[in-house]
Amino acid sequence: MTEPAPPRLAVVIPCYNEAANVAPMVARLDAALAGIAWEAIFVDDDSPDGTTTRARAIAATDPRVRCIRRIGRRGLASACIEGILSTSAPYVAVIDGDLQHDETILPRMLAALASGEAEVAIGSRNIEGGTKGEGLSPLRRMVSDGGAALANAALPVRVSDPMSGFFALPRALFEEVAPRLTGTGFKILLDVLLSAGRPLRVAEVPYAFRAREAGESKLDAGVLLEFAGLLADKTLGGMVPLRFMAFALVGGIGVLVHLAVLGLLHGIGPLGFAPAQWAATFVAMTANFLLNNRITYRDRRLRGPALLRGLVLFYVVCGIGAAANVGVAGLLVRDDLLGWGLAGAAGALLTVVWNYAVSSTLVWRAR
Repeated sequence: MTEPAPPRLAVVIPCYNEAANVAPMVARLDAALAGIAWEAIFVDDDSPDGTTTRARAIAATDPRVRCIRRIGRRGLASACIEGILSTSAPYVAVIDGDLQHDETILPRMLAALASGEAEVAIGSRNIEGGTKGEGLSPLRRMVSDGGAALANAALPVRVSDPMSGFFALPRALFEEVAPRLTGTGFKILLDVLLSAGRPLRVAEVPYAFRAREAGESKLDAGVLLEFAGLLADKTLGGMVPLRFMAFALVGGIGVLVHLAVLGLLHGIGPLGFAPAQWAATFVAMTANFLLNNRITYRDRRLRGPALLRGLVLFYVVCGIGAAANVGVAGLLVRDDLLGWGLAGAAGALLTVVWNYAVSSTLVWRAR
């Protein structure tokens, strides 16, 4: 029996709740990559819809298909990194699992890399011959265009579609860049381009962005904040951890929530400062927990019963910080050291520092 040729191209497919798209993806790759030795690596973030089961059922009869099931860790960028580092193929490509990318341009992307024309080949919706088609809603189109403009302001080489999640590069180049990647969020291509340490030669191949056939879009406010955080992280040279920046941003929002509630209840309302401060602290703690669960710790996001347990734990542990909050703020007001607004802000900031100290280790601990 003739052994199959080792793969020349590994196609990494990050997934979450894409069970309905697994079989069609394999069939489309089989047609598009005829004559090319390839493998497909589905990296599934423990989808509850059975994505892993579908991929492994195909892998049982097709040795070109593999599946990595990740438990306790999530995120498109880290899934791509894990998938790429799991292959020995000389070239790797990343394609979304929702079938919106046009897999038929993969041979052209591979040819651009193999010929030395480019170090990174990007599927582009923004050059002649490419189109966003019906794949983007007006809101997503606006976000994509705005993000591309911001990204190009930071990139050492101009790319018409830096927000693309469809690209290919030599595995050796990725291995070189991998230790410098931020590895969070959804924009792995942007992370690669910003982390390379030099301008990479880029070839863009046009394609029409398709409408999603099954499943739901993963784009939300958290994705946009992660994109902004990635740019900030690279601008600062990684000196400040990205998760800390996200936590600080959420903490700032919590301070505003705290002051707004305090103003309503004490500044123009009937409550005394201490009870109003307690109420504002409780509301701000709840807002901080929900925002951090959605944004800062989205890769460890709590759901279902774990969400309620996490919230209760957050209240209990942060109650210590809240007690210090109210005590310090009350002391500042009683001794006329600060007005109620500044005193409230000082107490709220104390709570933010305490919350950060306990969140990663107790509430959103890595499993």
